[in-house]
Amino acid sequence: MSVFTVFHGYVCKILESLSSAQDVLDLSKITIEPTRDPAHGDIATNAAMVMAKPMGLNPRQLAEKIVHGLSSLKEVEKIDIAGPGFINLTLSPLFWHDQLKEILTQKEHYGDSDIGGGEKVNVEFVSTNPTGPLHTGHGRNAILGDAIASLLQKAGYKVCREYYVNDAGGQTNALARSVHLRYREALGGTINDDAFKEGMYPADYLIPVGQKIAKEYGEQWINKPETDWLDLFREIAVAEMMKDIRADLEKLGVVMDVYTSEKALVKAGNVDKTLKLLRDQGDVYEGVLTPPKGHIVEDWEERSQTLFKATAYGDDVDRPLQKSDGSWTYFASDIAYHVDKLERGFSHMIDVWGADHSGYVKRLTSAVKAATNGKANLEIKVCQMVNFLENGVPVRMSKRAGTFITINDVVERVGKDATRFMMISRHQDMPIDFDLAKVVEHSKDNPIFYIQYAHARICSVLRHVETIFPDIKQNLAEKASIELLTDESELAMIKLLANWPRQVDVAALMREPHRLANFLYDLASQFHALWNKGKDNTHLRFIDPDQKELTNARIALISAVAIVISSGLTLFGITPVQEMR
Repeated sequence: MSVFTVFHGYVCKILESLSSAQDVLDLSKITIEPTRDPAHGDIATNAAMVMAKPMGLNPRQLAEKIVHGLSSLKEVEKIDIAGPGFINLTLSPLFWHDQLKEILTQKEHYGDSDIGGGEKVNVEFVSTNPTGPLHTGHGRNAILGDAIASLLQKAGYKVCREYYVNDAGGQTNALARSVHLRYREALGGTINDDAFKEGMYPADYLIPVGQKIAKEYGEQWINKPETDWLDLFREIAVAEMMKDIRADLEKLGVVMDVYTSEKALVKAGNVDKTLKLLRDQGDVYEGVLTPPKGHIVEDWEERSQTLFKATAYGDDVDRPLQKSDGSWTYFASDIAYHVDKLERGFSHMIDVWGADHSGYVKRLTSAVKAATNGKANLEIKVCQMVNFLENGVPVRMSKRAGTFITINDVVERVGKDATRFMMISRHQDMPIDFDLAKVVEHSKDNPIFYIQYAHARICSVLRHVETIFPDIKQNLAEKASIELLTDESELAMIKLLANWPRQVDVAALMREPHRLANFLYDLASQFHALWNKGKDNTHLRFIDPDQKELTNARIALISAVAIVISSGLTLFGITPVQEMR
């Protein structure tokens, strides 16, 4: 249990003891946080500020009563009331030493929590159309979704990672036609760029698919009408593209629990069933859309069509559900798909989308609310673009892909771990400038190197200390004289480490893994500073051959640093290194 959870409990008990029997206190707004300035103490609470009014006291009066209750705790060394009623607490070194023992005892499970309460959550991400290899935007989506899923698991949720395969739309027909051209080319035909009409896929990655079909079927489909070969070519092309996509995801360290086919949902009648439900409750009607004022809506057509009453749920315009050829729109299938998630037991859903789908958020959230009668909680996270550079210069497009850089190109260039870290190093709302040269530099400006270097340095110290004190690393939580850690920099390190569980909980609740990336960098920075302090002051070195007990205590401290760094990197799907090459 984290220091913040412990003191939240203490404060809540004090408030409950001060309240009258008829009071019903809402304690959810009480926060226990690190102080912004260490000179003001270790932790602070807003309890008196947020609870004064419901308890009929002014904040200062309530703060004094809370302070009176906290002052008896042996963990508390000093308490101050700041301003109108904020309470700052300085905790005893003994308390912080106990926190270090907890890290050493829990090891990689330090920071695990049960805030999720075992709730089932479906995290759907990537879900790109199976029309080509994953590009770098898909890569950011994949890594962000995977990191969010891992965060939720550490916080006590039961998570399902899911990929929705859009294999029923017009784009897969365009894919099939593109493959047919490559099939003809494999059989000796000449295909020029003009043969690929708008919306088709002229890049080289479809050449092997055409060759595969040519090898298996020969000239069987050369002169046949499209109606004869389209379904077969679409099926083969989608299967081959999904094979490539799965391979790309595997290289990123992403493993999906479920792949759901749009085509299978449509075939099973899920879309018909969902649209009937919406129609029966008055949310679907036949009508003609008027041109929206002030902006252009791409799917607007001046014709009678089947529409979802999105405006009843806060959207700007009502949305089409059926195309002029009678087939369902992506929107219709997406509604049915999210209803299917609910029927599979996932009332809580998180979708991770690319920036090009940001305008689609309101319509889907409103439709899912309508189709599930408010039973489904849908969150949508939109991640922005990734700009690839080489020493500050934009990188050229991939020749194989034709119009984009593939994620496979990036992984082969800088490795999985650097790719994963960079993709979650910033908030998803912010674009990323990914410099391929910088992410492999051995410098403080390269965060993944700086964090890995801290872990490798610790591993080096742990190997070295065994040559001096062979039994020193055994059962550090119980045998190390941790009370010998009295230097301010050592205590500051423990205080930072003790903030890890809170950081995990906040990152999980906010769905923001970049918070942990920033925390790991700060932790590495503080460790390197402690290392350098030992170089300047021999009394602060981790290993002192003349002082086994003090060495043991410091080995316990840096072992805890390694535990948290390793836990954080592993959470991100990154392998902690034991030595730098």
